[in-house]
Amino acid sequence: MKCKLGEIVDITMGQSPKSIYYNQVGEGYPFLQGNRTFGLKYPTFDTYTTVMTKLAKSGDVIMSVRAPVGALNITPRDMCLGRGVCSLRMKNGNQEFLYYMMKYYVSDLISKESGTVFGSVNRNDINDLEVDIPENVEKQVRIGRILSSIDDKIELNNQINNNLEQQAQAIFKSWFVDLEPFSNRKPSDWSVSTLGNVSIMGAGGDKPQNVSPIKTDLYKYPIYSNGLSNEGLYGFTDKPKISEESVTVSARGTIGFVCLRHIPYVPIVRLVTLTPKTEIISAKYLYLWLKQLHITGTGTTQQQLTVPDFQKTEILVPSQEIVTLFTATVDPIFEKIWANQNENEKLSSLRDTLLPKLISGELDVSSIDL
Repeated sequence: MKCKLGEIVDITMGQSPKSIYYNQVGEGYPFLQGNRTFGLKYPTFDTYTTVMTKLAKSGDVIMSVRAPVGALNITPRDMCLGRGVCSLRMKNGNQEFLYYMMKYYVSDLISKESGTVFGSVNRNDINDLEVDIPENVEKQVRIGRILSSIDDKIELNNQINNNLEQQAQAIFKSWFVDLEPFSNRKPSDWSVSTLGNVSIMGAGGDKPQNVSPIKTDLYKYPIYSNGLSNEGLYGFTDKPKISEESVTVSARGTIGFVCLRHIPYVPIVRLVTLTPKTEIISAKYLYLWLKQLHITGTGTTQQQLTVPDFQKTEILVPSQEIVTLFTATVDPIFEKIWANQNENEKLSSLRDTLLPKLISGELDVSSIDL
């Protein structure tokens, strides 16, 4: 069935309340002005408003209408829409299908972006988006359930990994932080050193010449441009720069995101990399030490983290025996985290392969078992 989006979807464009009504303590309605806190499928909220302007109901698909145009989530509760987002509700109530249908057609919408600086789409652009979908509502429901079941598994793995990460940090804290390591009560064979003494530190360089936006057999090494584990993924290349287990820290913009890297990769701009001297500490110890620090940069206009300054940061160095024992203790936790990440990569690939085939009708939904 070919139609325009406005014929099958109710669209609400956002309108921001005055900032005097905002708060961060949970009073009133959750409020989004863009995709800053979008997650895999559902957003988190850190801003609220006591004055409602435009309402999105729980289960509505929310979409960013200003740069970056087309980011999609589903709101888990009633919320207030700011001017950078809109809400979409299928007139037949099939929200899961709508979410994945929009993922399929969002590239067509992005081509309508207007504005020389930020890019944006308006109500008419969204209303006039042409779509071709199954007329049978049951088929729509089944498509939504198939794709949603994959994302639900990815979400579950992410929740498990968050829990595992908290376990590793709790173990680290009980072994090292709670001992007040910079006091006179630390063990006599422990010392205080600097990051520059215990690691090889460097800054991310220029992007490689050979870059692929997707992972292939040849281009299989990730390129990272900030400290976040997946949002900082720039693409893939054919040769790694760092092959050892190491740590990256975001050095510009939002400073201080710390990530443990366990597969060969290439760091580029906005990153500081730390490869531990393994005869002193392990990458996991270094990662968990940095996670409990409040890392800040320098500069007046735009803060940044520089290698010379960061090298001077103090770090507790336990005995080699304790470091080895600690690393062996947390190794199984990180192995589970990485196994879940690997499964999520495969699930994401499966979902992205199925989505266009199911939406276009190339693949019969009845041939897939839920």
